[in-house]
Amino acid sequence: MYHDITPDDKFIKNEKVPGPTKEEIRTLTISKAQIHEEDVVVDIGCGTGGLTLEFAKRAKKVYSIDMNPEAIETTYENLKKHGLEKKVELIKEEGLKALENIENYTILMIGGSGHNLQNIIETGYLKLPITGKILITSIILETATETVYTLKQLGAKPEVVQLNVSRGTILDRGVMMKALNPITLITAKKL
Repeated sequence: MYHDITPDDKFIKNEKVPGPTKEEIRTLTISKAQIHEEDVVVDIGCGTGGLTLEFAKRAKKVYSIDMNPEAIETTYENLKKHGLEKKVELIKEEGLKALENIENYTILMIGGSGHNLQNIIETGYLKLPITGKILITSIILETATETVYTLKQLGAKPEVVQLNVSRGTILDRGVMMKALNPITLITAKKL
């Protein structure tokens, strides 16, 4: 079943919560995840729920996790706005602790780690089934480097893509391109 990516302006935003993940980043992340309707997704560091919403449109179930109660509330508002709240279990908890209580997921998305990235990757990757997927988005190089190192230590073969998106602003004389923050997307399949 085909689902369009939700435009950025269709999300409820919250000044105290990062997100939503920009439309172009969500598009590539969803493409790399290759979600099937029987997949169960864990989204750690959900922010305002941009990726949670996209996962919920495609997967059987989504566990959406964030330590920030405002993130959980904003994610719920976005899911409800789009009629997807019944497909998602929202969990207000630190990512690693929440992950330890979730079984039988096929895709793990890490968008925030609360300074516990290595442990979340190790625990999450080991609980994935063979051919399960892990995706990590990073706004800082050190996170991307730590992710690649940790995945290699686990025997995975990470794929790294850096996304540099610019959006055009229409002026009288032409189009001025404005760059968004670059994002590094690291993906791997469990071997």
